[in-house]
Amino acid sequence: MSEESTLTFEEALQKLEKIVEHLEAGDVPLEKALSYYKKGMEYSQFCHDQLQKAEKQLVEVVGKDGETVKFDLDEGENS
Repeated sequence: MSEESTLTFEEALQKLEKIVEHLEAGDVPLEKALSYYKKGMEYSQFCHDQLQKAEKQLVEVVGKDGETVKFDLDEGENS
């Protein structure tokens, strides 16, 4: 995806939603549907990667003393 460097998560999600709308409409020629599908998979992967990055950032929080502390997602507190 050439626009990946400037694309935001929200923009990619909007583009993915538009593709889904087109495909759900059902009046898309097969070749165009395949093109939409491939592009949709690219946007889906991009969104997945962005969410993974965000999760990694959220798992580490900065404690009161300025040290990075792992956050236990299961316990809801610092470990």
